[in-house]
Amino acid sequence: MSSQQSSFIIGIAGASGSGKTTLSERILQEIGPDSISMLPHDAYYHNQDHKPFEERLKVNYDHPSSLETELMIEHIQKLKAGEAVSVPVYDFVNHTRAKETNLVEPKPLILVEGILIFVEKRLRQLFDMKLFVDTDQDICFIRRLRRDLVERGRTMDSVVNQYLAMVRPAYLEFVEPSKRYADVIIPEGGLNQVASEMVIARLNSVLDG
Repeated sequence: MSSQQSSFIIGIAGASGSGKTTLSERILQEIGPDSISMLPHDAYYHNQDHKPFEERLKVNYDHPSSLETELMIEHIQKLKAGEAVSVPVYDFVNHTRAKETNLVEPKPLILVEGILIFVEKRLRQLFDMKLFVDTDQDICFIRRLRRDLVERGRTMDSVVNQYLAMVRPAYLEFVEPSKRYADVIIPEGGLNQVASEMVIARLNSVLDG
């Protein structure tokens, strides 16, 4: 990407388990990784090395305060200016940042994904296209349960308790109301073939200039 070009920023929001990642992966597959930089908001959870493990478990990871959104804003601005950035890697088993980081290069399209990315005004204003994936909450919970059991080493009781105490209240307070900022609302995310194809066609037109 030349220094004269400026990246086009796409934000994909929605509840945990709504299908944001499926939509992102479909866009990446259709357009190609050479044209897209990926920034997941959940890579920006605060580092918690200084806390005992038991204290890390008490953090509400569905609340905006759990994320270092200022760092994400800084990284998007740098990518848009043509600079590479070192994105944190979050360890969801140990509930803190890993030692390594991911180097993300600037590309014509920057895809930002996360449940809370439309909540913070300064972050929201960076997006050229805002997509909200809207999926029934029972489906979201089942997907989240499967993911946390298989990928993140959680127990069923811990997933259910976290959902009732933190995930659902945060969805109702922060995530669902942020839907009003979306340019396009996509039921079922990447499983919605018609909507996915429309988004991909629009992004291809951006690339074509």
